[in-house]
Amino acid sequence: MVKIFPEDSVFITGVAKVSKEDAINAMYGAFSLSMVIDIHTNTIINASANMVMEDTNLFLREILVGKNIVTDIALISEIIKKRFLALAQKAVLVALRDAQNRYLMAYPEAKL
Repeated sequence: MVKIFPEDSVFITGVAKVSKEDAINAMYGAFSLSMVIDIHTNTIINASANMVMEDTNLFLREILVGKNIVTDIALISEIIKKRFLALAQKAVLVALRDAQNRYLMAYPEAKL
């Protein structure tokens, strides 16, 4: 098997509630944002979400990949507010913060 992710990367997930009008609610009940993060640089190296349409996943991935989960949250949030105008925008922002909190609980030294 060919490895895609480095040994020193971690998989982390953030979750959030979505509005009743959102198709994500009907299909999954909650929004889930998953990311693979390089623990040495805190860089997001891959991302996916339980979105209904694959284009949505690709769009979010392009926004997230290459950003720092510790220091770039404000920048990512601004980009999402400006460019991701879907019903799930608020859920994406909440799940992003949830994932960041989980990461910092596991790697508190990353805050430094």
